[in-house]
Amino acid sequence: MPPIRVLLADDHELVRAGIRALVEQIENVEVVAEANDGNEAVELGIKYKPDIVLMDVTMPKLGGIPATAQLVKAVPQIRVIILSMHSDKEYVMQALNANAKGYLLKGARLPELELAISSVARGETYLSPAAAQHVVGEAQKPEGFKKLTPRQIQVLQLIAQGENRKKIAAKLKVSPKTVDAFRAQLMQQLNLHDTASLVRYAIKMGLVREE
Repeated sequence: MPPIRVLLADDHELVRAGIRALVEQIENVEVVAEANDGNEAVELGIKYKPDIVLMDVTMPKLGGIPATAQLVKAVPQIRVIILSMHSDKEYVMQALNANAKGYLLKGARLPELELAISSVARGETYLSPAAAQHVVGEAQKPEGFKKLTPRQIQVLQLIAQGENRKKIAAKLKVSPKTVDAFRAQLMQQLNLHDTASLVRYAIKMGLVREE
């Protein structure tokens, strides 16, 4: 059986060395390349076509989540496991929306790292327990909500918080016309017809609390 080929992507050399030392303890797994940032991770992923990429979530030039989206689009058979210090719902859902197949906290021990690599290599999805609890809650939400992009959810949340189009545009660093486009998309995708309905929907989905 051929070894599972792994690419490491982390901008800290000592961290990469530590991860490499752990990975090399796992039977039938080998590290084929190392990347210093997200751009290099994409380049080396396309070049070496590893089975697994262990991708740090926070890196210069290009972060791990957008790098994952780019890499999987370029080489669909590559499976990415995001490595992160954060178990926040926002990070987890953005990683999954970028087509990551795993989400592993950096505090994980060797047995969990081995389990994550072997699970993802078999075509399964692996989430650290702290990350998995967010997905369980998400699975209970309607299909329309699950299809929203992270930016659409952000706009929906700001609308529900009572922010006007100019304030939302300033916060997101986009034009008010772009905010209007997001609002129209939300109404169309969720089959809602006014701002009040968007606010009620956001409250129902737990994006804001009802006053």
